[in-house]
Amino acid sequence: MVLKIFFPQCCNRADSGLLVGRWLSGQDSAVVLAVIHYPFIPGQVKQYLQQMQSQSGVELSVLGSWSLPAEGQEGMESFLRDLSTIFPQQPWLQIRRELGKTGFTCEVLRRDQKGRRAQQEATKRRKKEGEEEEDGEDGDKEEEDDEEKVIFVHYEQRKVMLSQLHPIQSRDEKTDPPSELRQMFRTVALSQPLFFLDRYDDGPLKSTHWQSEGREASIIVELLKQASVPVCLLLRCLLAVWTGVCSARIFSLAPLTFLSSKLSTCVQLSYRTDHLRALCSPKPAADHPQFMRKANILVSLLLDAALGLLLIWWLYTDDHIARLAGALVPAADRVARELEELLQWLMGAPAGLKMNRALDQVLGRFFLYHIHLWISYIHLMAPFIGGVLWYGGLSACLGLTFALSLLSDMVALFTFHIYCFYVYGARLYCLKIYGLSSLWRLFRGKKWNVLRQRVDSCSYDLDQLFIGTLLFTVLLFLLPTTALYYLVFTLLRLVVVFFQGLLHLSVDFINSFPLFAVGLRLFRPYRLAEGVKFRVLCDEPGVALHLLMEINPLRCSSVLQTYRTPTYSCYPRDSWAALVKKLFVGELVYPWRHKTAKTE
Repeated sequence: MVLKIFFPQCCNRADSGLLVGRWLSGQDSAVVLAVIHYPFIPGQVKQYLQQMQSQSGVELSVLGSWSLPAEGQEGMESFLRDLSTIFPQQPWLQIRRELGKTGFTCEVLRRDQKGRRAQQEATKRRKKEGEEEEDGEDGDKEEEDDEEKVIFVHYEQRKVMLSQLHPIQSRDEKTDPPSELRQMFRTVALSQPLFFLDRYDDGPLKSTHWQSEGREASIIVELLKQASVPVCLLLRCLLAVWTGVCSARIFSLAPLTFLSSKLSTCVQLSYRTDHLRALCSPKPAADHPQFMRKANILVSLLLDAALGLLLIWWLYTDDHIARLAGALVPAADRVARELEELLQWLMGAPAGLKMNRALDQVLGRFFLYHIHLWISYIHLMAPFIGGVLWYGGLSACLGLTFALSLLSDMVALFTFHIYCFYVYGARLYCLKIYGLSSLWRLFRGKKWNVLRQRVDSCSYDLDQLFIGTLLFTVLLFLLPTTALYYLVFTLLRLVVVFFQGLLHLSVDFINSFPLFAVGLRLFRPYRLAEGVKFRVLCDEPGVALHLLMEINPLRCSSVLQTYRTPTYSCYPRDSWAALVKKLFVGELVYPWRHKTAKTE
């Protein structure tokens, strides 16, 4: 049986005293957390451990004794061995560090081995006196066997305490018992109250651990903690008022509900409202994932606000808003002229193709009329565009994502005529495609069974076949003209959708990117642990094997996958194959839409 002892590096040169830690359940392993120095009163040590156990929830106990040779403490080792009767811990570890050696020697004493222990002591005494050499050699071999059964695993206590081992196991998951490594990490993490005692405390007990030189503290962090309370109360009151306004009956009407679900600005506003509710919640984070989610949301909000203020500074310096407003109307006129030229080209003989003259003229004039209406609308709104841009730019104070969402809505508004052209062309093209497919089934003696959702055989009379032939011929010869208009306006619509998709992806990137987790991975890689690795620290003869445990940081891809914030992300509703199929048959395509539920 191999006994593993997880020993903190900060205790390698601690003064003699008692080892405080925990035996891992179901494992032949012990975790040393601190060393309580001599002198001490055993009753005070027991009381202190009970107090720490109630605060941390960890079953703390005295694992054994630790001795470091020092002047005036020649009998310290025997004194610490006798303490095993006062602290009835089984087994009792007696670890000793000798001068001039890197490794430790460890004796594992059990209650049922008192006779054996006395025999080993007598053997040592005989060896020193030079009597019974053969028995002394047997005692040495027996000691070596005992030492070979112990492995010291040195770990850096602060890093293990602050790190989180991945993958994270939920409390609700019914899995196998936790592994030895998970128990060790959890024990060190929960033992933080034990580390508040340092050598500068005016108490009866002195201990050595990672914080022995004095408690770590930050004045800035403490001030932020104190200031966060009134800020959270203020935000909670504002959120309550905002929720009351949004819950009014007038906003629950069907048109307003539909409009708010389609506007990117409204969706982003509701999304940020949920974020602020999560941050201002009076309940602390219950576990590590909730803490990381709140931290990522907070950093995302701060970054979003900083980028928004930077955008405001650029917009309102050097009169950039007036320049944008002055360039918007001429740009709209230029787009309208380009569309008119395109329609004139389609109404002629585009690329040498011979189109149906009557249908071509009807469609061309119909779209030209819409362009004239749109230009009239733009010139009517020209005096107000500057004010709209000026007040719309102020939305960037809520964050860059609000400005991008508002820009997406403005692009959708200013390209509404292109959307109308696409819908008209798609509906007309889809009608002809489905008409041709239905008439094609008529020629083959088939029909579509609506109830069974399948194609069945059917017999038609002569009149039905004659009418079907006429309609099929008309639709087939009109299809190229309609398909050309549909192709042109679908390409224009896809250009607009692609630009809006870039805006939506930018907003989603700012909302969901786990910047806090990535920062931890870059600057504090031990905080997010994927595993550990060991290397031999000391393998001297006559002492136990010493290993150094180092933390393997979590991969960057795993960090993004694990801690990405759930969002109302914009995403392609269909696969690429389904999208191409819909474009071919003329069904309306909305490649980017907002989810109605949060997704990971």
